Amino acid sequence: TEKESNKCDLDGKGGKKQSSGKSSDKKDKKDSKETEKPVAKSAAPARSINVRHILCEKQSKVLEAMGKLKEGQAFNTVATNYSEDKARSGGSLGWLLRGTMVGPFQEAAFQLPISTCSNPSYTDPPVKTKFGYHIIMIEGKK
Repeated sequence: TEKESNKCDLDGKGGKKQSSGKSSDKKDKKDSKETEKPVAKSAAPARSINVRHILCEKQSKVLEAMGKLKEGQAFNTVATNYSEDKARSGGSLGWLLRGTMVGPFQEAAFQLPISTCSNPSYTDPPVKTKFGYHIIMIEGKK
């Protein structure tokens, strides 16, 4: 789980955006294009999201998992210990397109801010779907 935690932290921080802004001082044209992209992305709705979740059939189990998150445990660690689905890699579902998720899951997921496993912003209360109860977090949007 330590490797998963590190992977999640690196993926969730958006290090490429920060470093490209700093290293592009040499190329002013490239810098201006890169700074325009995030503005356009924030104005237009995201089409896909990088999602992690914790899925439990019973509400009592998902609330226990949420308690662990509130205690400060990493999202991917709690997902590995509590989630009952096939997302084995710390709850990662990968990149999903808008329209490919069940309604309540999608509505909640696209409203979440981008966060990391070590400092997650997640759905509270859990989201109920036909699959069970989900705690959802987002690691990226595009």
